[in-house]
Amino acid sequence: MRRAGLRTRVVSGFAVGALLLSASMAFATYQATRRYLLEGRERVSVRAASYDARILREGMLTDQVDVVNLLRALDTGGNRRAMLYRDGNWFGRAADDGTTEAVPQSLQRLVQQGQAGKQLVRVNGVPAIVVGVPLTDTAALYEVDLFRELDQTLRTLSWVLTVVAALTAVAGAGLGWYAARYVARPLRSVAGAAKEIAAGDLSTRLDPAVEPDLVQLTTSFNDMVDRLAKRLEQDRRFAADVSHELRSPLQTLAASASVLARRREHLDHRTGLAVGLIVEEIDRFQSLVDDLLELAKSDQPVNREEIDVVAVARRACQARKLAPGLVTAAGDTPHLWPVDGRRVEQIIGNLLDNAARYGGGATAVRVGAIGDVWFIEVDDEGPGVSPEDKTTIFDRFVRGRAARARTDDDGAGLGLALVAQHAAAHGGRALVLDRPGGGARFRVELRREPL
Repeated sequence: MRRAGLRTRVVSGFAVGALLLSASMAFATYQATRRYLLEGRERVSVRAASYDARILREGMLTDQVDVVNLLRALDTGGNRRAMLYRDGNWFGRAADDGTTEAVPQSLQRLVQQGQAGKQLVRVNGVPAIVVGVPLTDTAALYEVDLFRELDQTLRTLSWVLTVVAALTAVAGAGLGWYAARYVARPLRSVAGAAKEIAAGDLSTRLDPAVEPDLVQLTTSFNDMVDRLAKRLEQDRRFAADVSHELRSPLQTLAASASVLARRREHLDHRTGLAVGLIVEEIDRFQSLVDDLLELAKSDQPVNREEIDVVAVARRACQARKLAPGLVTAAGDTPHLWPVDGRRVEQIIGNLLDNAARYGGGATAVRVGAIGDVWFIEVDDEGPGVSPEDKTTIFDRFVRGRAARARTDDDGAGLGLALVAQHAAAHGGRALVLDRPGGGARFRVELRREPL
């Protein structure tokens, strides 16, 4: 499973943290408020029941007592229900609506022992408190106080706290998004600098003063780039110097071998074969030195200018005795591209040479544009490229299985490496695909940039 990105993890962390914090505070607030309101309402209920009990005691001092009228004389409001338990019978202000069943047995036993008590219950789904007060040895007052308004208040409070918790989580996510964006900004700067360096601009550096908290990172990054630039420059100079120094003796050898080759008819058979092998190896050596010199220059920044890439591709085909009609432009692709003409010309030439050497010849050359990418494709009719070779075929001094199978192959494995280097210099890439119907399709993508 793919791991979530840094920004997603930061935003999620802030959102979850804000939700947990707000939910905890909402729960604590709700519990504290509920306890405070219940305690206050219980005190009011107990005080009211005690007052009503005094009235009933005074009213029951007479010999003939009308219990129902006495209960109706109590001011119980709309939420309290007063009931008198006397000599094993229940008396109320009106017909029993099931309220007597809400009086817990445990509370009744406590009152029968001569002690006042209270207990929270639910009557028809509504929270209430039952207060029991002993009046005489055989009589007791029970009042059920329904908490309708309090229950509605608590429900409203719970909804409000839930909405506040949700809004807090959303605010936490927004804060996390801002924090992630702020924290990732230096990383984007590093990524942008690294991308420019990969494109060949080794002069790119980070400014330590922009993010004082990341001075160590920017300093280390700049030091790394300095060392890399120095090492690449040393390697480039070494390859260039070696190649340059080899050119002089190679030219002398080539001239001498050319003289011998022109006199092959005057030599014996074995000597003539030896001269032919020498000439072929010198030509191969010269091609290798030229490729090494080109590789030494490939790390330099591109020199962009507008070129007619279709015309360049057709000239490359004509130079190799291929039909210019092989070159086509996809759709309404403009022919003028702001690219390095020398590099693009070598890209097309090397792909055509590779197709001729290992793929039975090029069958099509296409140029086009998709989004912010220019592309060049060369199809061949060879055996294709095996999946094992697709990941390494653009490395230096690497040849595919088809090349290794040819005993007459004189390639050094630098042609496709140069293609990949030139593509990378343009901020693009080189890849090989399977051509529909068989064969290989080499594709080079270049990033579209204005002059």
